[in-house]
Amino acid sequence: MTTMTRRMAMATMGAALATPAFLKKAHAAEVTLRVAHFLPGVAPMQTRFFDVWAKEISDASDGAIEMQMFPSMQLGGKPPQLADQARQGIADISWTLPVYTPDRFPVAETMALPFMVTNAEKTSVAMHTLMEEFGQKEYRGLKPLAFHTHDGGKFHTRGQKISTAEDIKGLKLRAPNQATGKMLEIMGAETVFFPVTEMVVGLSNGVIDGCCLPYEVVPAFKLQELTSVTNEPEAGARGLYCNTFALVMNERKYEGLSDDLRKVIDDHSGADLSRRLGAQFDEFEAFGRGVVEKQGNEIHTIPAAEIAKWREMATPVYDEWIGKLNDAGLDGAAIVARANDLLDAG
Repeated sequence: MTTMTRRMAMATMGAALATPAFLKKAHAAEVTLRVAHFLPGVAPMQTRFFDVWAKEISDASDGAIEMQMFPSMQLGGKPPQLADQARQGIADISWTLPVYTPDRFPVAETMALPFMVTNAEKTSVAMHTLMEEFGQKEYRGLKPLAFHTHDGGKFHTRGQKISTAEDIKGLKLRAPNQATGKMLEIMGAETVFFPVTEMVVGLSNGVIDGCCLPYEVVPAFKLQELTSVTNEPEAGARGLYCNTFALVMNERKYEGLSDDLRKVIDDHSGADLSRRLGAQFDEFEAFGRGVVEKQGNEIHTIPAAEIAKWREMATPVYDEWIGKLNDAGLDGAAIVARANDLLDAG
């Protein structure tokens, strides 16, 4: 064999040895997971979480898992159907709010009661723990990947300052969920329930005086231009409310993965992911507050002592919820007490 022939043979052998690793990267993914949610593709939740999370899972699986994103309900249906879309296999993973289907996921909804929030990170960890301890049967047919919340809501008004319950009497306010709406009615507000798109029109034409939402939604709906005062609880007090979120996967799809790919999903879900999502929403919250400040709107503080009084006023809301949990075969008092203990701990 000539020197040239030997060199050619060695080059060919080297290429052959290198081929498997090269092809592993070049081949299409072994598994494609369809991820559905209700926000537009330009929303921070998509660009700063889902896109990053999908790449982390792709990298950890060496390209074997690919996530295909379907924002804005691109798989059809309406937001309240997202959990069922994952259960039925229309989507493989869905991100949704339990309050979209009231009373269907009562343990997951518990953190959406009034004053069941500190910040998003801590409350998300509390919610994850609560679901592990009491909510394992709520998501049959689904593999829960994470549970989380946003930060506490604030009153964004067209000019009204709110310092006491008396200041709420007679105000027309858009309520974010049923439980918070009942609490506002106890305090004397006239509450309305409609989508945020209609809320924008309501604020513009004066049909409502304000709304109760976290800062993180302010930029998306330009609330800083539609309102002039934001009333927020004093630092250290419980937030007015939060909504809860569930990131769930079709159980059959999860079980059908190979052991190594299931481990990748497990390594990128669970309590750590719940904490991460909460922390991310705290970042969104800080950005939204900055938008309000830049607009020059007044940020008015509701004293912590007043918030404590409001929590007492909301007792009938808690009692009604405990009854619903009991009707579902759960220990309602224990669940609500545990939620409060988790929020007060640390």
